[in-house]
Amino acid sequence: MPLLELNGLQAWYGQRHVLHGVDISVEEGQIVALLGANGAGKTTTLRSISGMVSRSGQMCFNGRPLSRAPADETARLGIAHVPEGRGTMGQMSVLENLRLGAYVRRDRKNVAGDFRRVFEYFPWLAQRQKQAAGTLSGGEQQMLAVGRALMSRPKLLLLDEPSLGLAPLVVRSIVEIVATINRTDGVAVLLVEQNAALALNVAHQAYVLESGRVVLSGKADELSKNESVRRSYLGY
Repeated sequence: MPLLELNGLQAWYGQRHVLHGVDISVEEGQIVALLGANGAGKTTTLRSISGMVSRSGQMCFNGRPLSRAPADETARLGIAHVPEGRGTMGQMSVLENLRLGAYVRRDRKNVAGDFRRVFEYFPWLAQRQKQAAGTLSGGEQQMLAVGRALMSRPKLLLLDEPSLGLAPLVVRSIVEIVATINRTDGVAVLLVEQNAALALNVAHQAYVLESGRVVLSGKADELSKNESVRRSYLGY
């Protein structure tokens, strides 16, 4: 059984119908990329999983139904969402942002160990614990957002456009850390990323969305060789 399975997922913003029967699965320990142009439904797919938009269809996570789960219950089940734009609390310190990530935890005795784990992945966070998140650079805020998500000890990380507005060197660093988290901790990742070459390089599986529907899917290395994917998303 996949860790996450979506069957016939539909989603709406008010009267606007955005997703039209999306089928996606994520196995334990996988990185799965969602590709597509702006407006294809990638971000809405992540928001649907997190319980942030009106949706219908079958969604199962770790053997449990998600279709009616609100956002707070979804987080408690082991899904952490790093939204587009990072979503850090700018007036709060780095440490306070990380503590927010652990608010759903019931195993409080293990939280201190996860602080150490996050500081190992992002050593500069340990040096800036008292600094306001809003004073960090865009790349630092993205790393803080990932660190905050890890504080919930997720089984699945939903990562929305981590490269948005960042320099290529910073993007590579963030993606390498996410890949390390996947390998070392076994955290599955559902990655939405406009940089298709970057996403396909790190992912195991990939799906291409167009107008709220899956139009292509398969192993990431195979899709990277697909002529239509190369022409539309990879630029060669």
